[in-house]
Amino acid sequence: MKRNTAIFFYVLGGYVLLQFAWWAYHLIQLTKNNDLATNDVSRKTFMILGEGMVFFIIILLGLWQIRKSIKRELKFSERQRNFLLSVTHELKTPLASNKLFLQTIQKRDLDDEKRNELLEKAISENVRLENMIDNILNATRLEHKTMYINREKFNLDDLLNKIIERFQRIYSVSNLKKNIEADLAIVADSAMLETVIVNLIENALKYAGENSEILVSANKAQDKVIFSIADNGPGVQKSIQKDVFDKFMRSGNEETRTKKGTGLGLYISREFVHLNRGAITYHDNQPKGAIFEVSLQQ
Repeated sequence: MKRNTAIFFYVLGGYVLLQFAWWAYHLIQLTKNNDLATNDVSRKTFMILGEGMVFFIIILLGLWQIRKSIKRELKFSERQRNFLLSVTHELKTPLASNKLFLQTIQKRDLDDEKRNELLEKAISENVRLENMIDNILNATRLEHKTMYINREKFNLDDLLNKIIERFQRIYSVSNLKKNIEADLAIVADSAMLETVIVNLIENALKYAGENSEILVSANKAQDKVIFSIADNGPGVQKSIQKDVFDKFMRSGNEETRTKKGTGLGLYISREFVHLNRGAITYHDNQPKGAIFEVSLQQ
């Protein structure tokens, strides 16, 4: 909670409580003055105190709920600010890279191998830009509940293998390993699950580091298909694990953070998995690292 807002909230809350105590005191005194000639003073005093305590508790609960709501809104506003800062940076980076690659091809007499290498890099940056824009559009559709599901039967192992091959070919990823069973038939939206898998792999590549091994696993478990992306990087901080799937959630300050991203990938992954009647969870890897696990009905 920001300092000015906190001061205003506590001053207002304190004023209300003091006014309530002052009102209760005078009411009790008035009751005593009016009933001095009767034996009914104690009973009425206790009645007023009892009703006053209920009112007092309701006020405290209301103030606590208001404080909680204000903190939640301020926290969300801070995440939105971080999101805008990160999007600005994330949009400029691939555009600047592609401009440099194309200018190099245009102005220099390059052999075919070097030209193809620069074109591959330009395509890679363009794919990353497309994925980020898709995430922003998907987050907007989810917020406005305009996301539609196209459920169909397909093999999850085929989709996983295709995505892994694409990462290895376009991004030259060498630390991506797999342990995937065959014939993992499910009924779900394949486009949504592709987005989930890409987001989880990109998240692992981003935070685990280039030297960490990333393992994509998938298998059957009774009437479910379970797949996971595990790494041996630093993992997720204990303090933010419960919020890791929240919208715009990213650790640290956006102005000093070195990791790329918009804070939408895990949020979209959770929502897409839920729309496909599945569950997604985070676990600490052992001895270190992160595991994101998705379970789906067959």
